Amino acid sequence: MAIEKGLYQAPVGMDEDKDSSELEIEIVNPESVTLDDGSMEITIMPGAEGMEGGAFEDNLAETLDEGILDKLAEDITGNIESDIDSRKDWADTFVKGLDVLGFKYESRTEPWEGACGVYSTVLAEAAIRFQAETMSETFPSSGPVKTKILGEETKEKEEAAVRVKADMNYELTENMVEYRPEHERLLYSLGLAGSAFKKVYYDSTMGRQVAVYIPAEDVIVPYGASHIETAERVTHVMRKTKNELKKLQANGFYREVEIGEPQAFHSDIEERKAEEGGYSLTDDDRYTVYEVHADLIIDESGDSDDDIAKPYVVTLERDSNQILAIRRNWNPDDDLSLKRQHFVHYVYVPGFGFYGLGLIHIIGGYARAGTSLIRQLVDAGTLSNLPGGLKSRGLRIKGDDAPIEPGEFKDVDVPSGSIRDNIMPLPYKEPSQTLLALLDKITQEGRRLGAISDMNISDMSANAPVGTTLALLERTLKPMAAVQARVHYAMKQEFKLLKVLMSEYAPMEYAYQPVRGEIGARQSDYMMIDVIPVSDPNSSTMAQRVVQYQAILQMSQQAPQIYDLPQLHRQMIEVLGVKNADKLVPVTDDMKPADPVSENMAALTGKPMKAFIYQDHEAHIATHTSFMQDPMIAQTIGQNPQAQQIMASLQSHIAEHLGFKYRRDIEERLGVDLPIPNANLPEEVEVDLARLVAKAGVQLAQEHQKQAAQQQAQQQAQDPMVQIKQQEVQIKQQDVERKTQKDKVDAMIDTRKLELEEQEMMMDAQKSGVKMAADRRASNAKIDLETVKTMQNGRNRKQ
Repeated sequence: MAIEKGLYQAPVGMDEDKDSSELEIEIVNPESVTLDDGSMEITIMPGAEGMEGGAFEDNLAETLDEGILDKLAEDITGNIESDIDSRKDWADTFVKGLDVLGFKYESRTEPWEGACGVYSTVLAEAAIRFQAETMSETFPSSGPVKTKILGEETKEKEEAAVRVKADMNYELTENMVEYRPEHERLLYSLGLAGSAFKKVYYDSTMGRQVAVYIPAEDVIVPYGASHIETAERVTHVMRKTKNELKKLQANGFYREVEIGEPQAFHSDIEERKAEEGGYSLTDDDRYTVYEVHADLIIDESGDSDDDIAKPYVVTLERDSNQILAIRRNWNPDDDLSLKRQHFVHYVYVPGFGFYGLGLIHIIGGYARAGTSLIRQLVDAGTLSNLPGGLKSRGLRIKGDDAPIEPGEFKDVDVPSGSIRDNIMPLPYKEPSQTLLALLDKITQEGRRLGAISDMNISDMSANAPVGTTLALLERTLKPMAAVQARVHYAMKQEFKLLKVLMSEYAPMEYAYQPVRGEIGARQSDYMMIDVIPVSDPNSSTMAQRVVQYQAILQMSQQAPQIYDLPQLHRQMIEVLGVKNADKLVPVTDDMKPADPVSENMAALTGKPMKAFIYQDHEAHIATHTSFMQDPMIAQTIGQNPQAQQIMASLQSHIAEHLGFKYRRDIEERLGVDLPIPNANLPEEVEVDLARLVAKAGVQLAQEHQKQAAQQQAQQQAQDPMVQIKQQEVQIKQQDVERKTQKDKVDAMIDTRKLELEEQEMMMDAQKSGVKMAADRRASNAKIDLETVKTMQNGRNRKQ
């Protein structure tokens, strides 16, 4: 049995001279504590002594009275005995199951010397297969850890996730050399016992975090507890040599008390394990130490509040029942005084109590029945091949009863008659076919119940749909998938505890120069990244994952445009365990920023391209467009069988740049930067942003329409046919203008003629008027003359 370390190591600096330092009190603001008479009043705050670096980690057993310690030790020991009795049925079944594990050949003397002593292998096969399958799933060669980003994904977090994943896998595979063997031991014990434990703590002697395996029999928990985190009491049974105990007492980690000589103590489970494994337990000088994590009320400690129990770690030696240490088990800055977790419980199948059910509990009966049938069949074959019988008393065989070897003939003295008359063999039968069929049935049932039965592929049609195959495979592997999911959950809790230790106690700098980022960013990286196991609880085996991907590949053939085929093939290669999948099938997520010429070169060779938000998208679009319009390039690409794919990838890449350019144009019109793409926004922010973007989009569209109209006009102006038509229009327009001018001149001439004619007419009229006036005057004169004559004649008559 390996020696398990305690929860706490000796405090750092304990071996230094205790008198080398003095108590110093620094008053930040002396005026605040100065009284009127010049003296000072200083009040020590209750609980302040529990702060980190103070007396919080002190051993309370040094200050408590012996009577209190004896009473506490008596109560704790009684509780431990009760916890052991509560799991007695589980332990008895486990111990009986170890009898038929089959790792040790039994030399039997009954019913005769040399009778068959073999065991059924169904139990051992199930345990070994579970260990192998789970180990390959949870601990691949690249490491057991992958990362998950907490909150919003940013470039800084993505780079931190890469660094944390590489660093933690380095710690578990290279620095923590004991982790993989401990994990293998845990998985084997988990399959058989149904429960196994890991203890995670920081070992100051090693200067790093550790995660040690603890067998189920060494962790005593009340059988009625539902979970180790909520159990009122967890006891770790440790073994420490006399020298180890004295060193801890000398360093002040344990109080110095006389505990006598160590006495050998081994549980029934330990003894049966040693017997089954073929080794003997040595009665060395080791003490049995109980490390009890429990919620207690210790009034004299000054921690109790309103009779509420708080978590403590009590260490006591079993034989002397002496308490060696009592320490607080919560963080000093935790107002709730929640228990610090150090144990991780792995469960195979949950049972009726705290401890899980293992293969011994599930198929132990099948293994025992199979063992009995195998021995009966072998013994029957032995008796049939070498039968015994009766012989007459006078028959003598030279060499007495020595068996006859093959090909040997011996002399026989026959008293009378023939030899046949003096010998009567007993009627032994051949091995029973009924027993053989029963053995096969029991073995099959045990394998099925233990989830190790093989699916009969020969009974399936080669043309069966992948979905049918997947359904049958999932039905067969469903029980084991549930077990793998429980292992995945427990490993996740273990990695969380390790991450906390690495972020708090580990050096602030990486032990190497990271590929990306600063060497001193270790603690900050761990604070923003979560770690989870690399295993997939939804697909417990490679075969199941391969069939799942085959089903997806079949569906992608029906609608390839909606699938990311490079990413799909990349994941398929990774599932198959092929190394350097990123080089075999590069995807856009692996791309780094490149100039447009390099992107054009990548398009010709079928490599993926990716646009980045900060690039000069106008320049990239112009370069890619001119590349596609280049006649020499177009002619060369046209002879390539992949011409359509090349042009499609270039167009898709240009569309990426176009999208980023549109985003930047919207930002320019808004006057602010938009949130990162695909960011999770509050509903109110998203609604307001959508309204603002809508207005900016309308303005941008109108501007683009004007630019498009101007560009179209410019393009048309450069067209020869358009130019000819424009010249024709100009000639026609000139003809029209000439005709219009001519018409204007003609009109002016006509107008002038009319004016002249009018002048002539006026002159004629004037002439006519003068003549008429003269004629009128002449006529008037003539009339006047005639009138005068008439009047003269009238006078003459009168006279």
